Amino acid sequence: MEDYIKIDSKVYPDISLRVIPGHFLTSNSHVNYYIDMSLMKARQSEANIIARAISDQYMTSTIVDTILCVDGSEVIGAYLANYLSASGVVSMNAHKTIYVTAPEFSRSGQILFRENTQPMIQNKHILLLLESVTTGKTAANAIDAINYYGGTVAGISAIFSAAKNIYQYPIHSLFTAEDLHNYSDYSYSDCPMCKEGKCIDAVANRFGYSKV
Repeated sequence: MEDYIKIDSKVYPDISLRVIPGHFLTSNSHVNYYIDMSLMKARQSEANIIARAISDQYMTSTIVDTILCVDGSEVIGAYLANYLSASGVVSMNAHKTIYVTAPEFSRSGQILFRENTQPMIQNKHILLLLESVTTGKTAANAIDAINYYGGTVAGISAIFSAAKNIYQYPIHSLFTAEDLHNYSDYSYSDCPMCKEGKCIDAVANRFGYSKV
């Protein structure tokens, strides 16, 4: 299972996606690929390249006050804030700088912001940054939370996305399902791999995977 396949970006030659084919259980679905983004999020050189590529997707007319980093993407978010600021993306914040923050999740999976972080969301233009979007449930929950706390979604970016949009918002991603051969995600009750008797290889989340 440790035999990674590297998928090179068609647009950005310095960026590759590491994947393992198999039968994986996530918090929202069953998928036939584990996508490993640990180095992209933790290695300085890779996080920098990813951030630069994402920044290219936004015009200087976009207003970004806060980058909301989901799935442990804060390192990328910090570099992204630098690239957006350098390219002339406008911030309406009093200090003319971009906040980089992450949401808190309750035990039930609900996103919340404490009193000290709410000012980074309320009346702010939020760029939502995710590691990946498969079912879109996490992205939708984040959008709901942004709206609930009085923010405005300025854009959604992900390294990988199987979806093209969430609600009315397009998702800007560096890789899509078309980059992975026969990529599929299934609900727990409708997984053909389970119906064929194929055992789950591992349980996966943003921290990694654990073999079953």
